[in-house]
Amino acid sequence: MTDEQSSGLAGECFFNQMLCLERKRSQRTGNPFVLMLLDVETLARDIDMRAIEKVGSALASATRDTDITGWYKCHSTIGVILTTLNGTSPGTVKSVVLDKVTRALGSRLDPKQVQKIEISFHFFPEEQPGKKNTPSSDDKLYPDLRGSSGALDLFSKRVVDIAGSLIALIILSPLLFVISVLVKLTSRGPVFFKQRRLGKFGKEFTFLKFRSMYVDNDPGIHRTYVQDLIREKITEESGVYKIQNDPRITPLGRFLRRSSLDEIPQFLNVLKGNMSLVGPRPPIPYEFECYDLWHRRRVLEAKPGITGLWQVSSRSRTTFDDMVRLDLRYIRNRSLWLDLKILLKTPLAVLSGDGAY
Repeated sequence: MTDEQSSGLAGECFFNQMLCLERKRSQRTGNPFVLMLLDVETLARDIDMRAIEKVGSALASATRDTDITGWYKCHSTIGVILTTLNGTSPGTVKSVVLDKVTRALGSRLDPKQVQKIEISFHFFPEEQPGKKNTPSSDDKLYPDLRGSSGALDLFSKRVVDIAGSLIALIILSPLLFVISVLVKLTSRGPVFFKQRRLGKFGKEFTFLKFRSMYVDNDPGIHRTYVQDLIREKITEESGVYKIQNDPRITPLGRFLRRSSLDEIPQFLNVLKGNMSLVGPRPPIPYEFECYDLWHRRRVLEAKPGITGLWQVSSRSRTTFDDMVRLDLRYIRNRSLWLDLKILLKTPLAVLSGDGAY
């Protein structure tokens, strides 16, 4: 009999799969859930498995049949997924559940054993009702994304990123120099445009491009346009993601954007590890504020890229929701072979200029 069977707890792999499924269900339905974690590492180390069995029994009596209990981290942390909150506030859920669990543990373990158990609550979605949607993420809710599975693929992808960006920067160095001089000569301001963008797990980084706009322009134009697009207030048949005839763009900048030459400095972002050659485009924080829950997966689950499935499939000519679906399709099916196919298709997409503004 395994430790999982004797304690009445689901195994670590199964429990984390269920946590992942519950997270995706919540993203689609909007129904929140709570992950309760009990750190029993000290208890398991000092006492035999009979104490863990009593913890499992206590949780069974203090939770509902529809809640899922198992090893979040085997022999270390027990997790309980509490679903169907029926609009109950996070504070009330935490207070009621903590009281019930503490009393159940106290009836089965001695006080010293109970004191060795640390209980924490993690709410999904992470932001509270009525507050602004923020890119912060509670990593306890994403064990499937922070685990060691796929480590070899991630290492291989990183090797390709470093090699590819170095080769690109060496080959394109004369072009980098020429564009830098032209940007400086044709309009006032710095050569590079720097902007805060969101990477994997919503971590902010400095995003680089050749400056294609006049300095001291009004960013509110783009903020309003993109937020309206995400909220589906813009319903053009073309589904253009970028502003056409943007008055903030310089004549040279218009050429750089149409040819995608303004993106070349992002190979430096790839070298630094902020981005990958292939992945979803990194959003601006004010874009993320308008995201639905399911949109957030494109930010949380993959490192952003210079090019991606969306860019080679339809570039700017698509709705925002369809763009996100393409990003999520890439995340589900990502591999070095898929990255290679996207990289090979990118030059044709760039040369066609379709959807570039």
